[in-house]
Amino acid sequence: MRLEELRARIAAVATGAGRDPKSVALLPVTKGHPVETVRAAVAAGLLELGENYVQECQAKQDEVGRRVRWHLLGHLQRNKLRRAVRLFSVIESLDEADLAGSLSAANPGPEPLPVLLELELTGLPRRTGVPADDAERVAERIAALPGLSLQGLMTVAAPEWPEREFSRCREVAAALERALGRRLPVLSMGMSHDFEAAVAEGSTEVRIGTLLFGPRPQPPSAFGG
Repeated sequence: MRLEELRARIAAVATGAGRDPKSVALLPVTKGHPVETVRAAVAAGLLELGENYVQECQAKQDEVGRRVRWHLLGHLQRNKLRRAVRLFSVIESLDEADLAGSLSAANPGPEPLPVLLELELTGLPRRTGVPADDAERVAERIAALPGLSLQGLMTVAAPEWPEREFSRCREVAAALERALGRRLPVLSMGMSHDFEAAVAEGSTEVRIGTLLFGPRPQPPSAFGG
């Protein structure tokens, strides 16, 4: 792992943008990496990890136990809602109002499940997420559900000009805070190839896989989704 180097780069960008480096959390992403990578991350004190697939996360949790707080980053399928609620401590990819209602009903409680609203700001095909124009409607629906706790926004930028989507996500978050009358403290923006642009635009969480763990040895479909 290249942990200290990565933390130093995050801190340098945050400082350059006039931000406290401690305001940016690192979320290591173990998608496609074997359980040995997860064990190494846990040994290094990384107890918040991101995964894209329910079955892959289940296999890893079975091996390492419940020490890790898992974040779901991939699209949430309706037929896996109940498993996702049991496995994940945070859902970062909530992108439908109706799905939010089903997720709330699937949460046995007593504590609401922290979630992020995923925005799609690129216009690229096959991307998941809520368009900016629909964000307020969906956010208000999520905020009214008893089983969920809306904590902020997540987005994946286009490769050519990521600053544009990151800036727009920050603007949408500010507008939602005004509409809802409360803070949304989490902006999950930036990955291995664009995290520095994301931090400069206000990201509070960067999702890093390849830069931290190297190339993925397993294809994303290895666990069947």
